[in-house]
Amino acid sequence: MVLDTELGIDLSNKKEAEYIIKDKLLNKPDYSKLYYIDHKNLKAPIASGSVDIDAMLVVPCSMGTLARIACGISGNLIERAADVSLKESRRLIIAPRETPFNQIHLQNMLSLSRMGAPIVPCMPAFYYRPQDITQLVDFVAGRLLDALGVKHKLYSAWSGS
Repeated sequence: MVLDTELGIDLSNKKEAEYIIKDKLLNKPDYSKLYYIDHKNLKAPIASGSVDIDAMLVVPCSMGTLARIACGISGNLIERAADVSLKESRRLIIAPRETPFNQIHLQNMLSLSRMGAPIVPCMPAFYYRPQDITQLVDFVAGRLLDALGVKHKLYSAWSGS
């Protein structure tokens, strides 16, 4: 729904969804390690702790999804895979995108943070004086990569000057 609303990408045809994501979002139709799995598919491999993954990011994460993850409610594949990440002590990074936060939102984020899940809100910085929207998006993407421990060149680190 987010892809359709914000980017105009219709994923109603599930057979084309993986290609659309790879080609339109990543500009790499042959990206071999990216798979589209419907959020209703609770039989997907990532729903099991026996399948080894390095990390999981929930981007963007609605407050409803965040709350269900914090409470261990696994009604769909995103929530189940996040639950598996927590129970297997794997890296789970949550990127909330709604604002402002109310006390329930903050409590749920605190609960997840205490469980070891970094909270990385989709909030760009302005100290490096971005010139366009791409630089704002790159900053947020870079912060998510930082949380994963992945080196990147999406923005320059703060130099203190």
